[in-house]
Amino acid sequence: MNSPENNSQFERQKPIYLELNFQIICAVVLIAVLGVSSVTPAFPQLAKDLNINPKNLGLLITVFTLPSLLLGPIIGVLADRWGRKRIIVPSLFLFGIAGTACAFARNFDLLLWLRLLQGIGAASLLSLSITLIGDLYIGDRRTTAMGYNASISSVGTATYPLIGGALATIGWYYPFALPILAIPLGLLVLFALKNPEPQGDRNLKQYLSNAVKVLKNRQLFGLFFASAANFVFLYGAYVTYLPQLISDTFKAPPSIIGLLLSSVSVAITITSSQLGRLARRFPAKTLISASYIFYGLAMLIVPFVSNIWLLLIPSTIFGVGLGIGFPSIQTLLADLAPREYLATIISVNGTFFGLGQTLGPLLMGYVFGFGGISSVFYAATGFAIIVFFVFRYCTCLGSK
Repeated sequence: MNSPENNSQFERQKPIYLELNFQIICAVVLIAVLGVSSVTPAFPQLAKDLNINPKNLGLLITVFTLPSLLLGPIIGVLADRWGRKRIIVPSLFLFGIAGTACAFARNFDLLLWLRLLQGIGAASLLSLSITLIGDLYIGDRRTTAMGYNASISSVGTATYPLIGGALATIGWYYPFALPILAIPLGLLVLFALKNPEPQGDRNLKQYLSNAVKVLKNRQLFGLFFASAANFVFLYGAYVTYLPQLISDTFKAPPSIIGLLLSSVSVAITITSSQLGRLARRFPAKTLISASYIFYGLAMLIVPFVSNIWLLLIPSTIFGVGLGIGFPSIQTLLADLAPREYLATIISVNGTFFGLGQTLGPLLMGYVFGFGGISSVFYAATGFAIIVFFVFRYCTCLGSK
């Protein structure tokens, strides 16, 4: 693989956000987050039109994120063996075709199968976009690129609920047509992305041997666990059940639900765009630990909110946590990963946040069924406390 140091002179010629490679990477991330954030504002109306119990709505996220859980290690070894583009391009095409087909489904079971296919296409997009940043940048520029990337992702997370909520006022199925944008992006990646691809092959036996070593590293495992926890909060409590709380408690239409969901991304955008500066003052482990304090505080506040617009307070706190936590995890992983196993380790991490994406809605669904909507957020608060101490144990007692 070409070393990123070989490209350092070119990289210094202009800011990272003006580079075509980085812009394409950000576009891939925008597609990756499209699959969930654009459709959740339509969930309450979808449940009514298809006569679905609200506790089953989490399945639409679970089947979408399940392939990330199952395919993560395979994606990593294939990307290290065949190259990044050979995985990303067909993934974008599958995401676009299966995702757009969801807009034409009027049966919940069929919709779940199409979401599963779309999830297979989405499984590689986030982890390999992060891998590409690790390929192309080093040092402070890598940290800055991770922060910018998280900011762009949060812009999508902010915009898509607004778009999805507006489209859902016409019909719940209109937001599901947005993935068609992935098809032209696949062509752009194919012909315009210039990235250093790995040289040489890697067989499955080598990959499995490396994976065992990775899982024996307590520091890396702590980061994997932290990634999974992030998505339990985001997908389990915030994305899946906050819309239901808003609908049940405040009787708000989909457009208002989308607006409130998007508010978290304002805080993420501002915070993560300053990650480079924050990282020069605070160690990455400190920023990650602090993120769980923000998560727990935000989740604790939600059940006590009596005015719909006061939900902006916990949303902002939650967004600050995501803005400092998620990109810090990615940066630290890229720093710790051996260059020849970068895609593998990042994709193993993708398996863990796929685990969080998949289990989050299911676990919070059980909590919802047992204790109602408020219990979801109390459970998330308790989980944040647990994650804080587990992460500190796994990483802060290790080296570096």
